[in-house]
Amino acid sequence: MICKRIVLHFPQRLVEQPIIYKLVKEYSLEFNILKAYVTPQEEGLMILELKGKDADFKKGMEYLQSVGVKIQPLSEDIIRNESKCTDCGVCVPICPTKALVVDPITRKVHFYDNKCIGCELCVKVCPTHAMEVHF
Repeated sequence: MICKRIVLHFPQRLVEQPIIYKLVKEYSLEFNILKAYVTPQEEGLMILELKGKDADFKKGMEYLQSVGVKIQPLSEDIIRNESKCTDCGVCVPICPTKALVVDPITRKVHFYDNKCIGCELCVKVCPTHAMEVHF
């Protein structure tokens, strides 16, 4: 079983197509929509958590690519800029998934991208703009 958080970029021609339905129906993948920006007549973006058997997951990703959906791991789109971060910790209590935590010994903020859901709450509260989103 595989479970990944990914970002899907839909070209305009696919926005009104049943892409996610096919992932469920034809590839037996489970999904959780974490965030979506889909507007008719425009490009679409979805952050999904997808889960399924390894072979089904691979076939589902191949299907998405074959129809023109760009796929990226969520961890590539949300980053913590170490040079900007002052480890103030303002982001820590607002993170709903505990992807941002303060080390109790060093008092440094750590970012665990595998826990991130792309809610962008940390981006809004960070005084130094150390959390960056590149959707």
